[in-house]
Amino acid sequence: MNPVVRKLELYTRLSADDKAALERLATARVRQFGSREDIVREGDTPKDVFMFLSGWACRYKQLEDGRRQIIAFFLPGDLCDLNVFILREMDHSVSAITPVTLAEVSRETFDETLLNRARVTQALWWESLVNAAVQREWTVNLGQRTAAERIAHLICELFLRLHSVGLARSNTCDWPITQIELADTTGMSSVHVSRTINELRNLGLIVLRDRQLTVSDLPGLMRLAMFNANYLHLQHEGAYLDVN
Repeated sequence: MNPVVRKLELYTRLSADDKAALERLATARVRQFGSREDIVREGDTPKDVFMFLSGWACRYKQLEDGRRQIIAFFLPGDLCDLNVFILREMDHSVSAITPVTLAEVSRETFDETLLNRARVTQALWWESLVNAAVQREWTVNLGQRTAAERIAHLICELFLRLHSVGLARSNTCDWPITQIELADTTGMSSVHVSRTINELRNLGLIVLRDRQLTVSDLPGLMRLAMFNANYLHLQHEGAYLDVN
């Protein structure tokens, strides 16, 4: 199944026509980007909504001296900046981590879909609220959690997000993020990241080898991170709401 459809079905019931409309969006204008290639740069004029179909990407801000802060990860099924058309110019950059395939949806096409597909609109509202909740958790991560809690919390989140769209095999998933990228995400040095990952390994919580992550003890990892998955809203709450 198209990962965008699969993700939006977490938030609401989609009809066959809704799914067909999303499939059309996902196949009309498809582009591919190479690993570590910028998809859009700060200062660019925003034109389209991006629907990620395969691969991993990140949103980041970069200081004048080259230091970088990763502020979001995009996985298959994610949409980037639903209301980006409001901006005169991009205030951040988006870069591929792995080779990425995405669909570019124009403002006109996007607005038409929202106008004619109430369930899709509802699902996108949920998606926007979840994105805001994720950003709040990331703020808590940087401000209050210890190094081990930060890394453990991020692993829990990404693993559950991948699992929700069918991209985790039992307790294993792809893990293309480098230690430098983890450092840019968690506000730690790459040396500290390496030491922390080894700590999680030694506790028997994870196995990380050859760009593959195995979560050996998910409940234990969640306890260490004080992870509460409610902010990801994976319980299909929207499926119970009526939309005309």
